[in-house]
Amino acid sequence: MTAASAASGPAPDPVDALLSAWRTELPDALRPTTELSKRITQLAGALDAATRGVLPELGLTVAEFDILVALRRSGEPYRMQPNELARSLLLSSGGISNVVNHLTGRGLVLREPSPDDGRSTMIRLTPDGVRTAERAVRVNADAHEAVFAEASPTAVNEATRALRDVRIHGRPAPRPLRTGRNRSRS
Repeated sequence: MTAASAASGPAPDPVDALLSAWRTELPDALRPTTELSKRITQLAGALDAATRGVLPELGLTVAEFDILVALRRSGEPYRMQPNELARSLLLSSGGISNVVNHLTGRGLVLREPSPDDGRSTMIRLTPDGVRTAERAVRVNADAHEAVFAEASPTAVNEATRALRDVRIHGRPAPRPLRTGRNRSRS
C-alpha cells in the first residue's frame, strides 16, 4: 500500500457500492444505521462461512457444533436438559432430539437420567465429546481470526467496544413488513 492510498482510506467494497447506489436512487431511505447494519450483516456472513468451512473437517454439522459447544461451555459435568439446550440454541425440541441421536450414535454425548428428576433426562458430553468440542472451538476461533487477519488489533478492539455500545438492550427486532416479497438484501 502506498502512502497516497493509505491516506485516502480503505478501497471501496460491496457495501460502499450498495450505499452509493441508494444515495443515487433513494437517498431519503438511508439512515445513520444503514451502513452499520450492512457491514454487520456482511461480517456475520463471513464469520458464518468461516465456521461452515471448517466444520466438515471435524465431521460436524452446524447444529452438532452448536450442541457440543453449548454443553462444553456449561462447565463440568458438561450436561444440560434437552429443553435447556433448545432454549439456549433457539432450536425446537424435535430438532435437538434428532441431532442428539446422531451425536449419541457417534459416542460424543450420552443421555442419562436427571439427578434431580428421574422422569427427565440430561444430555452429557462423553470424554470424546469434550475433546471434540474443545477442538471444534479452537478450530472455529482460528477460522474467525482469519476473517479479521487484515484488521489491526486496535481496529478489532475499537469495533468490539463500539458494538457493545450500540447493542440492542433486550428489545425485539421489528417485525418485517408484509408488503410483497420479503427480501433479505436491499
